[in-house]
Amino acid sequence: MKMRTWACLLSASFLAAIAVCAAGLIEPQGKNIEERFAPPRGYRRVACEKGGFAEYLRGYRLKPHGSEVKLFDGSTKANMVWEAVLDMPILQRDLIQCADAVIKLRAEYFFSRGEYDRIEFTLTNGMKVPFSRFTEGWNVKVKGNRTEWVRWGKAGTSRDVFDDYLRFIYTYCGTKSLAKEMVDVPVWDMRIGDVFIEGGSPGHAVVVMDLAESVKGEKVMILAQSFMPSQEMHVLKGDEGISPWYRVGDGELKTPEWKFKKGSLKRFREKEKHGG
Repeated sequence: MKMRTWACLLSASFLAAIAVCAAGLIEPQGKNIEERFAPPRGYRRVACEKGGFAEYLRGYRLKPHGSEVKLFDGSTKANMVWEAVLDMPILQRDLIQCADAVIKLRAEYFFSRGEYDRIEFTLTNGMKVPFSRFTEGWNVKVKGNRTEWVRWGKAGTSRDVFDDYLRFIYTYCGTKSLAKEMVDVPVWDMRIGDVFIEGGSPGHAVVVMDLAESVKGEKVMILAQSFMPSQEMHVLKGDEGISPWYRVGDGELKTPEWKFKKGSLKRFREKEKHGG
């Protein structure tokens, strides 16, 4: 009886995968989100600014088709909720979870463009920590819930200084602090890079990696997440028949490992570019 149940579940999963491939939504040789996943029939990808964050996410490099999600200790994620794995290195420590992965995506984008003044995050105690202070040779001393700026010797915009900054942010930021520094967004105004987030312990966050729209104005989206414990960021399986795409609606959002309440969509406040 157990074997028959298992076989039925396997068959259903296999048939669902075949249906998605038959619909032409997955191109196994595709190296990024845009190349790997075609929009469902009747939908076209929304336009995005050249060189912008949306284009960066849509073009984010993926691991080869069929790759497994690895946890920080090298083991494989048990819950098979992914359609693809982002080629984003993680630490061999339990640091980069859901909010941290969202932070890393945004920070890495600005770092790659040399826009260091736009990299800033808020700690759980409310202290704003811009990367620009780290480039000047400052760090943050933490004692309990108290924090203060201290000189620490390192300075500059090297990868080493940036990684030190990110490790600090991963340690003292989370969904609770990240949600507070973002602004609410109505679903109809959704953009690539927006985040469904619920702050708490635990909380969760998933990021909108791509968007497509039909002539009727209906939208579908691709979502990515990390989770607990620290694990590689991955594109989530979506709605049946159009995975990894999700139909965009104004109610609850149910993902494989979290249910987001209505009104959970948020966006980073844009920090102005500095001249120079």
